[in-house]
Amino acid sequence: MNIFKHIDYSLLKSTTTEREIIDFCTNAKENKLNSVCVNSSYVALAKQLLNDTNVKVSTVVGFPLGAMSTEAKVYEAKKAIKDGADEIDMVMNLGFLKSKNYVSVLKDITDVKIAVGKAPLKVVLEISELNKNEIIKACEICLDTKIDYIKTSSGFTKSGATLTCIKMIKKTIKNRIKIIASGGIHDLETAMRYIEIGAHRVDVSSLIKVNDLSHSYS
Repeated sequence: MNIFKHIDYSLLKSTTTEREIIDFCTNAKENKLNSVCVNSSYVALAKQLLNDTNVKVSTVVGFPLGAMSTEAKVYEAKKAIKDGADEIDMVMNLGFLKSKNYVSVLKDITDVKIAVGKAPLKVVLEISELNKNEIIKACEICLDTKIDYIKTSSGFTKSGATLTCIKMIKKTIKNRIKIIASGGIHDLETAMRYIEIGAHRVDVSSLIKVNDLSHSYS
């Protein structure tokens, strides 16, 4: 299996410079990764750098907390698509979920889904902040919204993907939504394990980690 086509490569630090974005996209291009994920201010630059490749450009909305208004998320999403984003990552409103205000969680996601049109929408659950029942309920809401991917973590909380959680999500959603394992994936063996148990893609960050994957695979 070519692991590289399953790798999403994220650079979302607040201090990220244009030079870092250029190096980041060059690395993704050389390794023929599936996609890059950048903050929305760099979508146009990343799209320009990767225009002649198969590497997709993703960006984030309502990031990293997910607590912004739905209207703000919708605006961000529309602007990102206009700037050239191929995919959109949004963070679920965890406060609404924990309040059992499931209608508002559903509306939040649905409105962004409508805003992005045919572009794939990925919803970040932030599993480290949820208990088992909340994760299952979040997955059920995602099924109702017909999103494209469930993602385990933004990378900005205390922990990320776990094998147990991927299995739980997979059992809940069957094959109706694809899964992205994100957070705490630092080596080839771990990435491969997530793919083997049901994740469709894995998200990694940092040039060093992607280079390590390349060296391990060669």
